[in-house]
Amino acid sequence: MDLRDAILRRSTTNGAFAPEPVSLEHQHRLVEAAARAPSHFNSQPWRFVLITAPDIRDAVAKIAGRTMEGLMAGGKFFTRYRRYFRFSAKEMEERRDGIFIDHLPGPLKPFVRHVFSETGQKVVNTLGVPKSLGRDNERLVAGSPLLLGVMLTREEYRPGELSGLYSLLGLGMAIENIWLTTVDLGMGIQFISTPMEFPEAWAEISTLLHVPPELELIAMYRLGYLPPERLRPKIDWSSAHRKRLSQYVFRDRCDRPEPDHADDVPSEKVP
Repeated sequence: MDLRDAILRRSTTNGAFAPEPVSLEHQHRLVEAAARAPSHFNSQPWRFVLITAPDIRDAVAKIAGRTMEGLMAGGKFFTRYRRYFRFSAKEMEERRDGIFIDHLPGPLKPFVRHVFSETGQKVVNTLGVPKSLGRDNERLVAGSPLLLGVMLTREEYRPGELSGLYSLLGLGMAIENIWLTTVDLGMGIQFISTPMEFPEAWAEISTLLHVPPELELIAMYRLGYLPPERLRPKIDWSSAHRKRLSQYVFRDRCDRPEPDHADDVPSEKVP
């Protein structure tokens, strides 16, 4: 697989992984790829914890499930992230960003456009959607053969200072190296985000992982091999669209959008 192919095939795995353990060789390939990322003054501020112990995975899964349910039941999820939701293929094609809610149980479909209203939230809660999503999220995390805790050294990660920005930039590139490596290894990966929405839950995970005072837990991911048949969760979305060049690239100045097609770029502007 060449690099371009890996980049174009990179995606997030919303469904379950195959049950077999991730080999130690592949675990090490993932973090070795991360270590090749650039960092400010080669500071390498990242630290990783590879989690395969069933009891720790189950404990993280319970927290993930509980926080998913709380996030959905309280309306915080829809309120905080409403700008990212798309409800039709036409809207997704025009915007080319966010997530297209394209896979829902039948009883929910009539309410999808009203989900941000008070009535919509009541319907969601009445139908037991938060509890169902919480259970699904717990099962997904518990059934993931490998969890990855991502940390930064507090020596470099200083929010509000340039070193804090530099360390986050480096960590982002390290995680992208991991993500691209999963494509090469026939694996999938997904961000475990809901515990981060609740500070007390995030602190609980930090304690569970024995994160020392000199490190800051930044993110958690679940990983595993992709199964032959990839079943979608009951509630799922598509996020494969990407913006057109004219929507995010400029030529020379920020008031000159880059044309979508190379043939439309004036020859004098092409290096």
